[in-house]
Amino acid sequence: MVNDENGVFKMVARLPSSGALPDGQAPGCDTSGLILVHRMFRWLYRELPVLIREVGDGDVDRAAVIGVYAKLYFFALHLHHETEDMLLWDRLTTRDPACAVHVDQMLAQHADIAARLARIEPQVAPWVATAETRLRDAIGGDIELLYASRVTHLGKEEDDILPVAGAILSQQEWDELEKHTRATLIAHRKKLPRDVMSLQLGLLLASFPEAERDEWFRTNVPAPVRVLYLLLMKRRYEHAMGELYPDRPVPPMV
Repeated sequence: MVNDENGVFKMVARLPSSGALPDGQAPGCDTSGLILVHRMFRWLYRELPVLIREVGDGDVDRAAVIGVYAKLYFFALHLHHETEDMLLWDRLTTRDPACAVHVDQMLAQHADIAARLARIEPQVAPWVATAETRLRDAIGGDIELLYASRVTHLGKEEDDILPVAGAILSQQEWDELEKHTRATLIAHRKKLPRDVMSLQLGLLLASFPEAERDEWFRTNVPAPVRVLYLLLMKRRYEHAMGELYPDRPVPPMV
């Protein structure tokens, strides 16, 4: 992922297709982690236009705060689609040609979402600079339309793609998606205005019902990261939620 001179993120070329399973790997993988990621995206893009529309006319300080998180959300969405485009679609169509019709739908929806983002992202800076109501309502309305498109896309992906991926990809191949995401976040970490690793883990925990969070945390997060989260990252996540929701509770994700 690269960004142009205007700060708008652009996609990079996808990697060459890999048809056969690598030696020593077996088909079958756990794709449930993507459901959590989708839950996060539904929440982020449901809440973002609400936060934008709450900014008063001329309140440039509050607009600046929301603008920071809007850019982070856009970055995360670009990265999510880039990862799928690079590592998922060709493998699915090569091993299960019948899946091609669903992959084509995914690619078309990715293109539609990219076009919507290309319309939205340049609107952020002018709104942040002025907090003008007219600009606020325009960007809020466009993000609401993006959210509707995104919800449709996520539902189709969960229904049509994940069952196939779970059956024909190896666990090692599926894990490559997470590794690419993590490596890109780490590479961009110092360039982004907030600690994205703390945000990512905090949001992942929030995507579970409260009664299930501790078990998932102990089972899925390595011990050194658990310690770091409890000592530092949790405070950073809570600070971010406090910036977004300074005078009301954080809306639940589940």
